[in-house]
Amino acid sequence: MQTHWTPDQIRYQRMITEELRSAFLITDLFRKGELTTHYLDVDRTIVGSAIPTQSELKLTTADELRAAFFLERRELGILNVGAKGTVTADSKSFDMDNLDCLYVGRGTKEVRFTSADAASPAQFYLLSYPAHTTYPTTLARKKDAAAVPLGKQEALNKRTIYKYIHPDGIKSCQLVMGFTELDIGSGWNTMPPHTHTRRSEVYLYFNLPEAARVFHMMGLPHETRHLVVADKQVAISPSWSIHAGIGTQHYTFCWGMGGENQAFDDMDGIPVPDLR
Repeated sequence: MQTHWTPDQIRYQRMITEELRSAFLITDLFRKGELTTHYLDVDRTIVGSAIPTQSELKLTTADELRAAFFLERRELGILNVGAKGTVTADSKSFDMDNLDCLYVGRGTKEVRFTSADAASPAQFYLLSYPAHTTYPTTLARKKDAAAVPLGKQEALNKRTIYKYIHPDGIKSCQLVMGFTELDIGSGWNTMPPHTHTRRSEVYLYFNLPEAARVFHMMGLPHETRHLVVADKQVAISPSWSIHAGIGTQHYTFCWGMGGENQAFDDMDGIPVPDLR
């Protein structure tokens, strides 16, 4: 498990491109046949991935957690961004198609991952936060998600938000998770932007062709920076930072939050003319 110590809003203003990328972008997820995890000091977030091929992969604890097993004091959201696979939580197995989501509750001792076809494997994205209570492990299909259309084609931000783990959907302690699909011809996400000082957020960008990129906007509203993001890379957004993006073509991204509350609309909007 790799640990990330996130700079504050003062230090980040003096960072060069490679320093920004090292601090706020995870580029080495989704390695075939491996399970990879990153520990973020921001809200004690853990981001990970699992691509099982010939053999199953198992989620194990790490020294950073000081726990007997990974979910002893944590909860976990899993989004499958690949082909069909199976997640086994203790003794119960859940078959997951592309864009299905599984919530795994605190206290689950064993989590294992397999693919239906090693040549076309599942690609499981993992997002975990500390939990102080236990909610049941729950699977949701894409058709089960709360789908919310937003934006306009003339503003290049027509998109659909799919909410999985939230107060009116899959119950959790603090994790909020879903994904957003942009329509063909649209490129902006989360514009106008916002901050939410009570929650941090992470974005997994995916469904991007090899040559395509998303310019992820971050930073203080009056002192913005950008990260150039490729397919299946994760942008880290601390609570003081905006998080928006524009792609060279349409794309999908998984958003996940943890912090003081789970209110999806608890955000402080930033008018576009105020950005610098």
